[in-house]
Amino acid sequence: MINPVKIGRRLVGPGQPCLIVAEIGINHNGDVEIAKKLIAAAVLSGCDAVKFQKRTINVVYSPEELSRPRESPFGSTNGELKRGLEFGPEQYKTIDEYCRLHGMIWFASCWDEASVDFMEQFNPPCYKIASASLTDDALLRRHRDYGRPIFLSTGMSTLEQIDHAVEVLVARDLILMHCTSTYPSKVDELNLRMIQTLLERYKAPVGYSGHEVGLSTSVAAVTLGACCIERHITLDRAMWGSDQAASVESQGFARLIRDIRVIERALGDGVKRVYESEKSSLQRLRRIL
Repeated sequence: MINPVKIGRRLVGPGQPCLIVAEIGINHNGDVEIAKKLIAAAVLSGCDAVKFQKRTINVVYSPEELSRPRESPFGSTNGELKRGLEFGPEQYKTIDEYCRLHGMIWFASCWDEASVDFMEQFNPPCYKIASASLTDDALLRRHRDYGRPIFLSTGMSTLEQIDHAVEVLVARDLILMHCTSTYPSKVDELNLRMIQTLLERYKAPVGYSGHEVGLSTSVAAVTLGACCIERHITLDRAMWGSDQAASVESQGFARLIRDIRVIERALGDGVKRVYESEKSSLQRLRRIL
């Protein structure tokens, strides 16, 4: 038996409504007003939660990486870009207040230990560990030490690496997220049957973090047992930013959620029964021998 995990007031796991997470990430382009618009779009679409990313730039990136030439609205180096996209205490205070105003769950992927410590001031209901961080034992332990529920993304990782991360986390409240870490992901590389593999191997709730173009494959993930669907949200897929093209606009999120809720109703409970609505057909059409 796989026990559900409590995220805020929601239970996430088999038999529970699928949790829909809008990944804002860095699609706010360093502007808290855009972040608020993205939160509002997630609310309007019917999403259950929004997620951000938090980094300590000088810890996550080397001096060589930060000095690498890269043109952006913030300057001509990669460091100027990364710093321009990073929110600090005042911006996250605004985000926290705005999410509370709209009753929206919010949390973050933290890429270093100091970022986890930073996020604790907002009393998050959970954390997400990004696929890139799955092999960072020190970061896993820092998350574990706070004892909050954890979403563990499994992109670009072997089963042995996932085994090790699960062992390090020793987390009772753990949700694994199947993922292919390409932006956008090719349909042939989504491998959605891994959802069932992870369910059987770890006996924990499993969700799906999608980076593909289109919605049908994310809906299909629910039919395979995904208890959480995470997709990037954007105001406009043509906006500047590295993640915008693999993101979903508000109208798309609304369609995605509509179809997921229909699928949840259609899946039923697997118990064979004759419905009242079938009985008139039974009387009219079945031959009596």
